[in-house]
Amino acid sequence: MATATGKVGNGTKTAPDLEADIKQLKADIEALAKQLATTGEHGYGAARRAASQGAEQLKTQSDAAVEALRANARDIEEQFMTTVREKPVTSLAIAAGVGFLIALLARR
Repeated sequence: MATATGKVGNGTKTAPDLEADIKQLKADIEALAKQLATTGEHGYGAARRAASQGAEQLKTQSDAAVEALRANARDIEEQFMTTVREKPVTSLAIAAGVGFLIALLARR
């Protein structure tokens, strides 16, 4: 980084000393800008990887949830079909009752 060089007896700097300090300061600023750009690129890359991993996790979780719902729907369907086969008269009476209630509600 910039350092104070070439001080004259009363604490003021000469023109060549100031020019050297300005050149050093410009070099320091340039190096700092490069370092900030590199840090920004690393931060962007890390954020992008984290977002990608998060999206992949959400996709995996949603796929698992959909599969669980499908399995539950199949189980309910199997239970319903088993009940209808075991008790057809009761199932027919329930279906008629539900139909009657829907007709009453639809009329109003």
